[in-house]
Amino acid sequence: MTVTAPVRSERDTAGHPAHRDGNVLRWLAAYTASMIGDNVYYLALSWAAVRAGTPAQAGLVMTASAVPRALLMLGGGVIADRFGPRRVVIGSDTVRCAAVLAVAVLLFTTGPGLWPLAVLAVVFGTVDAVFMPAVGALPARVTSRDQLARVQGMRGLGIRFASVVGGPLGGLGVALGGAAAAFGLAALLIAVSVPLLVSVRMRELPADDKAATAGGTAWRDLVAGLRYIRHHRVLAPLMLAIALGDLGFVGPLNVGLALLADERGWGASGMGWVLAGFGVGAGAASLLLTVRGRVPHAGHVTAYACIAGSAAIGALAHAPNVAAAVGVALLVGLLAGLSGALCGALLQTQSDPAYLGRVTAVASLVSLGFAPLSMPLSAAAIGAWGTGPVFVVSALVCGLGGTVALGARDLRRAELPR
Repeated sequence: MTVTAPVRSERDTAGHPAHRDGNVLRWLAAYTASMIGDNVYYLALSWAAVRAGTPAQAGLVMTASAVPRALLMLGGGVIADRFGPRRVVIGSDTVRCAAVLAVAVLLFTTGPGLWPLAVLAVVFGTVDAVFMPAVGALPARVTSRDQLARVQGMRGLGIRFASVVGGPLGGLGVALGGAAAAFGLAALLIAVSVPLLVSVRMRELPADDKAATAGGTAWRDLVAGLRYIRHHRVLAPLMLAIALGDLGFVGPLNVGLALLADERGWGASGMGWVLAGFGVGAGAASLLLTVRGRVPHAGHVTAYACIAGSAAIGALAHAPNVAAAVGVALLVGLLAGLSGALCGALLQTQSDPAYLGRVTAVASLVSLGFAPLSMPLSAAAIGAWGTGPVFVVSALVCGLGGTVALGARDLRRAELPR
């Protein structure tokens, strides 16, 4: 698919805050529509898989996306840098829409079956490996560098909105017309993003960055990207800080929280309230960045927010009741949301645009490929030692990420552009 991007100069973005920039708002609308479609898709996939097979088979279908996504993510970053993130996102969304729509038609005409769901999951995961690095590289090409922190906040709000709206929409689709209708709705939402993205204007790469993406094999581009990250004084420690933060965060806030709620007798409703507290806190952090646009001393704030957030994670296991746990979870969401958004903004502003796809691919692989490995480990550890010690250890791992950020001088002193 060939898409010629309208060119946008630096002068076009000058004096336009991102939340008042029509170009950025079109990008945000496209991104949010695609994310809502993703949420509807995952609900429809899980429902259809449970109805068509055993719980074990449904679990295999739900995890079928993870393997190609993890294996191909770094290559997806090379593709995003070579062909441009906007073109790659448009092509990816087109393929995702077509695949989901094909399964919707198949389920409508022939009834449920595991094999089309498994194929869809693999296709979706494969395309995600290209889609996610391109999505991460796109903001730097639609706005000026001084607006990237605000854009990260807006992106966070879009993610929160999609997670709140996507589940009920998917449930409504299943209730009205089964999994086929829910898949059709997901395809429609993803399709909405394509014309919006076509209308988004892109900033042109500087001449030096164009040269960096020209020529060479894909393998050499990949090696060059990894070498670029390893030798970068800010990005290298930032990747390590992100990895440690995610490893310490993912386990307790996923499987650990469910086991904690069961252990304390809070029930599913209590767990839901705790998750809601986390979501409100994370949304507040995104709103703060959207309104302020820039946080002074970004490196210091990132490190301290990560360390404080890790202390809150450790405290969550010792909350005496649901109300206290909700308050602690709100604090965890606020601090984790702030540090996560600032990490994203620093990745955007510290990277040369020509390498952003590969930089985003490495960060996504760390967060989505390695960090989820902590979930079965957390579950096994909680079974052996209980929630309290495991949450404390997870907090220490998460806090170590903040310590790395404080210990790396260039990262500690990193600032967002004015």
